[in-house]
Amino acid sequence: MAVLVALGAFLMTLAGGWTAQRVTDRRHLVLGLAGGLMLGVVGLDLLPEALKAAGTEVFGVPAALLLFVAGFLLAHMAERLLADLPRDPHSARTEEIPAVAHGTGAPDGRVPEVGLTAAAAMVGHSAMDGVAIGAAFQVGGGMGASVALAVVAHDFADGFNTYTITSLYGNARRKAIAMLFADAAAPVLGAASTLFFVLPEPLLGGYLGLFGGVLLYLAAAEILPEAC
Repeated sequence: MAVLVALGAFLMTLAGGWTAQRVTDRRHLVLGLAGGLMLGVVGLDLLPEALKAAGTEVFGVPAALLLFVAGFLLAHMAERLLADLPRDPHSARTEEIPAVAHGTGAPDGRVPEVGLTAAAAMVGHSAMDGVAIGAAFQVGGGMGASVALAVVAHDFADGFNTYTITSLYGNARRKAIAMLFADAAAPVLGAASTLFFVLPEPLLGGYLGLFGGVLLYLAAAEILPEAC
């Protein structure tokens, strides 16, 4: 079931990449819906379930809540480490994309390998999204569906970013499409990996707390501002 649900993330990622090639003025509406869904899942389902499953406390503070904060900070730090990329890859100027995609070279002296590295980081992030879906289904069908909804919602932006960043750094269109498909397949492979192991409940709760913090950052700092 986790793998089948992860196929929704696969399709949504491809939809984001398709939109990056044919940008429309309706993209902000989709991103607004995605951000709202993610915040709702984090606040109403993911964090409460993580607090319940983790159970343990550190100096009187629930461990899942500490990991929730850690996930938020880790996502912020990861973004800062890529500070040499365009500050807002979601809204990169669309008129730059065709020229770069046709192999005319990267604008502003950008190095193509940087774009590939950033896209590869997104692929790794998407794989962890799939692991979160599988882990959530180990808690129960309802939790799995909630986490899958959040992942599918934000994978539109992931697909858009993966294609856009790869293209903006001067990589050929075929490389951008290859990275897009890798990003789309990563959640399915991540979900499939959880078929081979079962996380203990406290560890599962901690992981869901960490993942919830990452989702909160993506929704509040990346997706919703871009929808405005």
